[in-house]
Amino acid sequence: MTFRQFAFNNVIRNKRLYVAYFLSSLFTVMVFFTFSIFANHPVLNGDDMSSSVTTGMNAAAGIIYVFSLLFVLYSMSSFLQSRKKEFGLLMMQGMSMKQIRLMVFIENMLIGFSATLGGIFLGLVFAKAILLLAENVFIIEHALSFYFPVKAIIVTFVSFTILFFFISIFVTYILRSKKLMELIKGSKISKGEPKSNLFLTVLAVILLGGGYVGALLAQGAMVVGAMIPVSIVVCIGTYLLFTQLSVFIIGRLRKNERIFWFKTNMLLFSDLAFRMKDNARTFFMVAMVSTVAFCAIGSLFGFQTVMTSSVKSTYAASFSYKPSKDNEKQNVAFINKTLKEENIKAYSEHTMLDYYKVGRDKTLIVNQSDFNRFALLTGETPINLKNGQVMVVDFIGTNLKPKRDLLNETIKLTSGSTLRAKEIIQSKSLPVSGSYYIVSDEDYSQLPKPEDEQSYYAWQAQDGKDRVIAASEKLYKKLPRSEITAVDYEIYEIMKGYGPILFVGLFIGIVFFVSAGSFLYFRLYMDLDEDKQKFKSISKMGLTDKELKKVLNRQTMILFFVPIVVALIHGAVALTALSHLFYFNLFKESVIVLSVFLVIQIAYFFIVRFFYTKQIKASI
Repeated sequence: MTFRQFAFNNVIRNKRLYVAYFLSSLFTVMVFFTFSIFANHPVLNGDDMSSSVTTGMNAAAGIIYVFSLLFVLYSMSSFLQSRKKEFGLLMMQGMSMKQIRLMVFIENMLIGFSATLGGIFLGLVFAKAILLLAENVFIIEHALSFYFPVKAIIVTFVSFTILFFFISIFVTYILRSKKLMELIKGSKISKGEPKSNLFLTVLAVILLGGGYVGALLAQGAMVVGAMIPVSIVVCIGTYLLFTQLSVFIIGRLRKNERIFWFKTNMLLFSDLAFRMKDNARTFFMVAMVSTVAFCAIGSLFGFQTVMTSSVKSTYAASFSYKPSKDNEKQNVAFINKTLKEENIKAYSEHTMLDYYKVGRDKTLIVNQSDFNRFALLTGETPINLKNGQVMVVDFIGTNLKPKRDLLNETIKLTSGSTLRAKEIIQSKSLPVSGSYYIVSDEDYSQLPKPEDEQSYYAWQAQDGKDRVIAASEKLYKKLPRSEITAVDYEIYEIMKGYGPILFVGLFIGIVFFVSAGSFLYFRLYMDLDEDKQKFKSISKMGLTDKELKKVLNRQTMILFFVPIVVALIHGAVALTALSHLFYFNLFKESVIVLSVFLVIQIAYFFIVRFFYTKQIKASI
């Protein structure tokens, strides 16, 4: 048997040992390949797609590749850590360190080559599904039909062959400094009692608290200015949280006899401080990577909501038309004809928006009847005013604080009497920038001649969104964009330009989050052999199956959910700061994004826990 055959058989006959590293590598290749299929699709690289979208997708592919490099490198290092004892035994049997490095190089290239081919194959299997998903996110003229991605296959194969080659060289270089005794003892080398530094523990609390307060207190443009310093402070505080504060808290709990001696808590806390110290870097990395995923997807989701909501709140009616002095009747007739041709059932209203001199400015004053007609058209509640009663309307078109100066002004009537508003309501029935007055019909008749007026038409479609968009395209081709507004078409255009950005962001965010879960998986299985020996010894002392399951559940839950909970808190604070940037409440969007990730993590936890517990019980 040659040396290459030995390395090959070592991989084939130890599937359980190699499967985790292989699957993580395969997943990384598959993600990059499926994204390449999407990025190189003929439709998305046609003339109708902007160059900025293509540039953005290529940049995203570069981000995924760089992250893949770091992810595979971490997976490989974790894999080698679990094989220390194996390398030590091989050295005892006469294998030199040079031969071990060569064996690791051949094994890694074999696994990398297999993972690359497997990832490309699975990517082809799921290609149609990913293209269908892209069709739902993108708004494009043509369907994303399946094609044979020759370019994506070549790029993926070459890129990951190079990646695994350099990683194989790098990991063999790491093995140079390992000594025989260190390899044989492996994880049995004593690391000493985990201790925390009081100053660093307090500093962790101060940095995290200060970072959160700074992020939550910032408003408007200040959020952008505070982003970098807050991120740095929170990153340092998070690292100290896992390396110092967690050890300090566990130490205090161990000193509390009522907690420490309660049922199986002794087993949990005795090992927990060591685990937190050993896993600190993994926890920190998982928390930061997950936070990036939460913030990326949450921010993109939030941007979409802000952009679409601003259009919906500015124009409540499906179609709005503010004509110039010319061709008003012809254009209105054309709009009605277009809606009829597209079989769109719509209710319409028309009024003259009259502006009067109030104080130093021209201000819109609307009578109650006209306001109520448009309120009913747009689904708002009509109002009822008595003679002499005035309301100020703050238009719900922006998220800026409304101007309330109209409360301090008076309206002069031709009879010589004056009116003053005492009540403020919010409405989007009439798309008027700023605030305006509503008066009773009788008081309106006593107003002087208006200084300016604007004709306004509105149509509210009852059904047929696709037909509305088709009608909007016809209207926009004929009428000036400054006069006609179609809400559904405006949102359609926003999503058409924003769709690629949203898809790329979702893709990268999911890659980051799944990778973070894989980090935890590797960390858990690195300690598997040690845990088998530990629980095997404890079971001889009378530990029941129920108690064993309880201890394993707690131990696995801490490993999986401590960094994720920290990331969820970071993400919630970051998304709250984002809402302050736009003066827009993103609570609903934040809850949706964070809840989806939490559900995914819970499902992943149950799967991993099942197989982990099964292996521990089998060893006992």
